[in-house]
Amino acid sequence: MARTTPPRPFDVAAVFPELAPLARRTVRLHPRLGAPSVHDSSVGGPLLWPAAEPWPGCCGPHPEDEPPVSLADVRLRRAIEEGTWEGDSATEDEVLEATYDGHPMGTEPNALLPVAQLYARDIPGLPCPEGADLLQVLWCPLEHDPEWMPAATVVWRSSAAVGEALAEPPQPADVSHHGGYVPEPCVLHPEVVTEYPAPLELDRDLARRIEDWCEREVTGPGPHNLHPDEFRAFYQHELSVAPGWKVGGWGPWSFRDPGVMRCSVCECVTMPLLTIASGDLDGGGWDPVQDRLAGEDIGVQIGRSYNMQLYYCPGSFDHPHLEVMQ
Repeated sequence: MARTTPPRPFDVAAVFPELAPLARRTVRLHPRLGAPSVHDSSVGGPLLWPAAEPWPGCCGPHPEDEPPVSLADVRLRRAIEEGTWEGDSATEDEVLEATYDGHPMGTEPNALLPVAQLYARDIPGLPCPEGADLLQVLWCPLEHDPEWMPAATVVWRSSAAVGEALAEPPQPADVSHHGGYVPEPCVLHPEVVTEYPAPLELDRDLARRIEDWCEREVTGPGPHNLHPDEFRAFYQHELSVAPGWKVGGWGPWSFRDPGVMRCSVCECVTMPLLTIASGDLDGGGWDPVQDRLAGEDIGVQIGRSYNMQLYYCPGSFDHPHLEVMQ
């Protein structure tokens, strides 16, 4: 089933023509729990990985506050919390508590975990180097300095050149204690929408005029979930940057001041590649009409329900990507 973002309640670029040249196209991914294959675009699904290519691992350091747990611990914990565990109800609390016990940090490289696989055929405008049609993102599901997020690896490849695919990739021995870095397998429902910069990225005078206009024009209840005292933030929440998992677009700057993200190799200004969100539905006006308020836990929690955003260098796909929590 396709997912459709409701039309924005105002054409803000018609009211403020200065915004028109700042419009960017983004592809909302709309991940929903499912059973993707290696030939599908997915979040948390299996990757089309060459059998002859080594699976990547991470050597840290991993500044964890608490001992790591296993993938089995995280999955058992979720089954119990979701009521799908088929064990003895009399020992349920004891079993759940044991999933938090943890174990000593391993000494071998920690195998990476699939996060996203995106085929260019499914994602309009997906940035890819020449000859590539597939973007794969993996991460080490442990904390890493300086952002205290997973450390991601970005791979572009040609799906036609994979040949024999790896049937059983290695799994990480260590997962962050809270378990929020284990994406559940999800199928995608890509949708193209238009975004404008977050208020923090606008000229200060323009941002103030937009806030004044929102305070005058936005009245009454609505799907935005805003209190009347918050109507000045209507542009930020409902007219600028789409929430959730997405490719491209603008950065969801909110709790931190925006900065120019420059490539560490060539100083090129980097561009948003992939936004990894803590959840996909928030009960606001961006939620698709098909499943508004029917949120699914896809297993990802970045900080205090923030976003992890990956940026790529438009000068060279060989240059390292950048990561930031927003």
